[in-house]
Order: sequence, then structure tokens, then C-alpha cells
Amino acid sequence: MAQVPVRKAVFPVAGLGTRFLPATKAMPKEMLPLVDKPLIQNAVEEARAAGIEEFVFVSSRGKGVLEDHFDLNPELNSNLEQRGKTAELAALKQTEIASGHLYFTRQHMPLGLGHAVWCAQQVIGREPFAILLPDDVVLSDRPCLSQMMDVYDELGGNVVAVVDVPREHTNRYGILDVASDDGRIAAIKGLVEKPHPSAAPSTLSIIGRYILQPEIFDHFNIAGVGAGGEIQLTDAMAQLIGTQPFHGYRFEGKRYDCGDKVGFLEANIAFALRRPDLADKLRAALEPLLRAS
Repeated sequence: MAQVPVRKAVFPVAGLGTRFLPATKAMPKEMLPLVDKPLIQNAVEEARAAGIEEFVFVSSRGKGVLEDHFDLNPELNSNLEQRGKTAELAALKQTEIASGHLYFTRQHMPLGLGHAVWCAQQVIGREPFAILLPDDVVLSDRPCLSQMMDVYDELGGNVVAVVDVPREHTNRYGILDVASDDGRIAAIKGLVEKPHPSAAPSTLSIIGRYILQPEIFDHFNIAGVGAGGEIQLTDAMAQLIGTQPFHGYRFEGKRYDCGDKVGFLEANIAFALRRPDLADKLRAALEPLLRAS
């Protein structure tokens, strides 16, 4: 059975990035570079590769540079053309989102991921949609969201990307309660936000990639709060389970948490080592540093 195509994606980008101060004092954390691309551009390119056509940013004050980054810059384009900088022009082209396909909506208060997604409902309407958290970066031969689209086309409903985490870390993540699991796809019967390790129903954790049905908007409790005093996306998702198919997908690739300083540095090294123009030079530069440490 053919599924309703997923054409829209939500990018929650309203966070203050306090873990990266002072770098993020005047620059959104989503503009931190992953080698030579901002984290947000990496997420947008992943969405594009999966067939996403409309991009919805849930932002806050001081994030205007995100909008400028994906706009056309005629002066810079003209300068590069005159200088014959074809490679740089091609790279700039990847930053452009066509008119009418980029939307910005504000999250006025930091009330959690669920509230951020709720802020996008007027743009999403009654269509299935994806969510990509730019802090979560996946290095893989095929983009993570493209892999998830295959699962969505096969099974429909809702699909979340998952990884196994150490049991002692379950209190950091949304954890699945699993009905069945073939090692690749897990049928979900419940979700628990940041459970204590002794109470965690599994060690399968959701990461920042989701494909959700629009009925999720009917289950946000905007007047209430969940774990951590925030409106949790997992609380709304838990209410949807049982009424629609819900699956966790173990994607192919390596996930890096770029909201963490060590994870961010690790991701930069891993992505650079995949670049033919950088790999050998980087290895040569790292070897004496590692020997000296």
C-alpha cells in the first residue's frame, strides 16, 4: 500500500547553545561548522536527499543568520563567477533553499522539544512530516533519513531512529518499550522519557530523527509539562502508540552527539577523514599530536 509522501521537515533550532559558550554568544550553535558546513546545513542536505521539499525552522531571537545562510547571495555569487571559483560556487548552491520552501516560526519560551514541534503545526498541516535535530549527526554511506523513508514506505505510520545505549545512560534519553525486535526494526508498544536504569523497559534510545503522522499534534498537552519541566515529544508519541503503526529503526552508520564538545570534535575528525582532500593531511597532523599527548 502506497504511503502519503513525506514532503516537510521540522528543524528545532531555538536552543541557546549554552554548552558551547562563548562561541555561541553571538552565533547560533546550529552554525557551528562540521568541517566546512554548518550543522544545520548538514541536516538540510540530509533532508533533501530523502525527498523533503519544504523546510520548517522553529527558531528564537538572535537566529536571523540561519535565514540568511539559506538565502541567495547575488553579490557573492557574482564575485565568485568573475574569479572563476566554480567549486566554491557549487558549494554555495547547496546552501540555497528556493523561495516559498523555507519557513520560520518562533518558539518564544524554551518549553522543550514537544513544544517546538507543536509550534510548527500550522505550516505542517495534516501531512506526515520528518523532524531532524541538527545536533545529532549521522555519518553513513546513505543518509539516515533516506534509510528511514524506506522503512516508512514499507510499514507506514511512524518511524524513529534508534540506537542501543548503555543501561546506566537510559536516564538521558527517550527509551522504547518494545513489542518485537528483529535486530533491525523494533515494533514499539510504549515510550518512556529518561527512565531510571532500573525501570528502563529496554536500552533502545531514540535519536534526533523522526517520521511522524500529523495526529501527533492532537496529543500535545501544551498546558502541562513532562519530564524535566518541559513539554516532551515522547509524551505525545506515547499517546499515539496503539492507534497507528510505530517502529524504531536501527540505522546503518555512526551517530555523533554534536551538542557535546567531545562528540562535536569527534564528528569533525570522522567527517574529515572521509574526505579525500583532507584525510591524509589530517592523519599526518594528528599523529604527532597523539604521540605527544
